[in-house]
Amino acid sequence: MRQSKRVLGVFGTILFLASTHCSRNMEEPAAGGAVSSGTVSAAGAAGGLLFTAPDGWIEETPTSSMRRAQYRLPRAGGDPEDGELVVFHFPGQGGTIEANIKRWVGQFSPDETGGGPSKAEVAPRTANGVRLMLVDVSGTYRPSSGPMMRPGDPKKGYRMLAVIAQTAAGPWFFKLTGPRKTIDNWHQDFLAFLDTIRPGG
Repeated sequence: MRQSKRVLGVFGTILFLASTHCSRNMEEPAAGGAVSSGTVSAAGAAGGLLFTAPDGWIEETPTSSMRRAQYRLPRAGGDPEDGELVVFHFPGQGGTIEANIKRWVGQFSPDETGGGPSKAEVAPRTANGVRLMLVDVSGTYRPSSGPMMRPGDPKKGYRMLAVIAQTAAGPWFFKLTGPRKTIDNWHQDFLAFLDTIRPGG
């Protein structure tokens, strides 16, 4: 297991969103962002979380105001893209666990790799007193570009590991997507990352 490198404290600044954002999708169109300096946030607020990114994950400047953190996970040999982990938080909002899981699984369809919604796995976890729900699904991935926007181009042979962390200030969402081999390569590091999630405020 790779050693953790740095702790990113992310805390809630109240973000007012239209109610339609909560149950449909929580991403805006991505634009290229520069790699950040890795500065540690140090503000406190109820419902905040702390977590530690493993070595090898590249912290980036979030490409959307909805994203609280963003990491790039280098691709495995032969894969067309890197993996991406994004973190969202909507204080007091975000939709139900069931609605979010249904939406995530609905972004996948079966493909010749044997993945698809029928292969989705959902499992509860706990990390330092924080309740988590982990979703693992693979197949042909059709990412959503944003609320009220058309889906992106389909990507075959993709995998998603997505987590909902429940806090007093509303859910936090951790969404890792990428080519299956790349996500397979980082799977154990992702699980170790989840074990570092802890209350921060």
